[in-house]
Amino acid sequence: MARHLAVNQDECISCGNCQEVCPEVFQLDPASEKSRPIKPEGGPACVEDAINGCPVEAISWQED
Repeated sequence: MARHLAVNQDECISCGNCQEVCPEVFQLDPASEKSRPIKPEGGPACVEDAINGCPVEAISWQED
């Protein structure tokens, strides 16, 4: 079973922490100003730092 990164848009407070910690995977959407994964399959170890550093726990791994 595959997994992908998800950002709960209702919970995201647009703090930018995930983008700062892991810019190769996350960016703030210009329209909504909410975080979104640009590499939903993840990649570098910084993904776990972004998940753990999210102040509202909006980032998680989801199973397909």
